[in-house]
Amino acid sequence: MAGRKLFGVGRNIIALGAVSFFTDISSEMIFPILPIFLTSILGASKEAVGLIEGVADSMSSIFDILVGYFSDKFRRRKDFVVAGYGFSSIVKIGIALSTAWWHVLIMRGLERVGKGLRTAPRDSIIAASVNKETRGRAFGLHRSMDTLGAVVGPVFAYIVLRIFGESEAGYRYVFYASLLPAFIAVAVIILFVREPRKKTGIQKKHPFWESLRKTSGEYKKFLLVSVLFSLAYFSFAFFIVRAADIGVKPEDVILLYILYNIIYMLSSVPAGSLSDRIGRKPVIGGAFLLYGVVCLGFAFASSWWHAALLFALYGIFVAADESVNKAYISDLEPDEIRGMALGAYNTAVAAAYLPASILVGVLWTAMGPVVGFGVAAVIAIVSAFALMIYGR
Repeated sequence: MAGRKLFGVGRNIIALGAVSFFTDISSEMIFPILPIFLTSILGASKEAVGLIEGVADSMSSIFDILVGYFSDKFRRRKDFVVAGYGFSSIVKIGIALSTAWWHVLIMRGLERVGKGLRTAPRDSIIAASVNKETRGRAFGLHRSMDTLGAVVGPVFAYIVLRIFGESEAGYRYVFYASLLPAFIAVAVIILFVREPRKKTGIQKKHPFWESLRKTSGEYKKFLLVSVLFSLAYFSFAFFIVRAADIGVKPEDVILLYILYNIIYMLSSVPAGSLSDRIGRKPVIGGAFLLYGVVCLGFAFASSWWHAALLFALYGIFVAADESVNKAYISDLEPDEIRGMALGAYNTAVAAAYLPASILVGVLWTAMGPVVGFGVAAVIAIVSAFALMIYGR
């Protein structure tokens, strides 16, 4: 565990939390208005939105397994983190300049490649900076700081749109303003994040396929169930579009998105701490069930308050899912292959994100939102029971 403790966790957790805070200010200025910008300004269809977000979700993790492996091998995880955040920041300029939906498709995919470069090495640094007994809390605190940025970012976007109007120019002002916090995040990494102290003694460096084989049976079972669940885990953009469809105004969609992020932020540390006390699997299984409930709710939602309640419940789900899954994998696998294990998880579930988003888009267009969201709900509920029965 490196360095002096702050708030009961390593200083690296605070520094990386600050990095995610500024990055999410940037990203979340863009994300809640991007589906509306695509459909109302660039003329994209719902299928195109599904394709864009599915590609983005998949690209964010498709290389994670290799990045995680090489970060384990070279033991220079910070370098990968700097490269990932830096690349994403540069590519956001292209999103601001896009004039057709396929431009956004390319730039959104490239921006998420940067996320893939940084995620597994960053999570490995977090896991190595604390002990097992506080690992859930550490991941929860990191997610909480990350999500605080996701609260602040939409507020800034809301203010800019109120000033400049819901026009193409207003949207583009938001995109350009998002660049400043993105580059601040990169500076924070360079100045304040440190590689955790390496363990004494010789650590054997395993070939790639041997590292995969060395993962535990419990890890492999969890990976299979997670992939099944990810077939239901379509892009959040569809919840935004659904809210707009039932009559929520664009500026009020941003307010609902802020509500979601506030609940997410407030729930992250309690969810992680709860998993430290009662175990990871019950919390993860409960999160899967809650996601199924949210999907069913959006299938039949018809008013503003329905959307508000569902956005709040979705925040609780994401808090548990994002914090506890990573802590669970970090518990199962040793530091020498942890980056690869985290990366393999990200890559595997990402492979399901693209078909999940495309499937919901197609079902929604062909048969309506009840069928699209209903299918996802069934898969999520089945996954929850599979986790408890098939796992440890």
